[in-house]
Amino acid sequence: MERVWAELCRRSARSRNTRQTRVIFCLATFCGLRNSEICGLRLRDAKLDIPRPVLDVPAGVAKGLRPRQVPLWRLPTALACLSAWKAERQGQGAGAMDPLVCAQSRSALGKPLDRRNARARFISACGVLGPERRAMLTIHCGRHTCASHLLSGGWPLPAVRDLMGHANLWTTDLYSHVVVDDDVPPDPFAFAAGGGGPDPPAVPASPAPLAGYGRG
Repeated sequence: MERVWAELCRRSARSRNTRQTRVIFCLATFCGLRNSEICGLRLRDAKLDIPRPVLDVPAGVAKGLRPRQVPLWRLPTALACLSAWKAERQGQGAGAMDPLVCAQSRSALGKPLDRRNARARFISACGVLGPERRAMLTIHCGRHTCASHLLSGGWPLPAVRDLMGHANLWTTDLYSHVVVDDDVPPDPFAFAAGGGGPDPPAVPASPAPLAGYGRG
């Protein structure tokens, strides 16, 4: 995961499309969103100008019509990434009801991004891991990685269940096999700190694996 994020940050200074791909990767891997939820978000759902910023996943796009909130105030890396992107979308003239992620071509700018496009962007971003690993991954693997990292970072099961939108604790508990490291920082994705803007963050040399199991 670290290698994918570092490469996205390195390339994002040159390309708005890459910056959007980084947002898609962030929403899946740092926020635990499903592909359909990512594509259904609007700018108004990123509530960033309140004391405790959150990302709303409204019932209209959430699985099972169960709305939830992602506590961005507990995820500084995701907050920085989404703040930078929301400001960029607003600079494109996007309003509160416009899609958070969208087509970026001149002829289709602002039109909703379909799930196939978002999936292809995620897989493309994982190319840095090599062709064999890339062939094994889907955008849903980012969601599994999110749950595993939050639990290994010491988040309680109910908090991870609520963030992920799981219907029950049993589903969330599937990820509790991850060994908890007492030295894990409060932000499980602290390796990516500083990656909200175009400059790449300092990252460790060895990547943590993208989890790819189960459904949730």
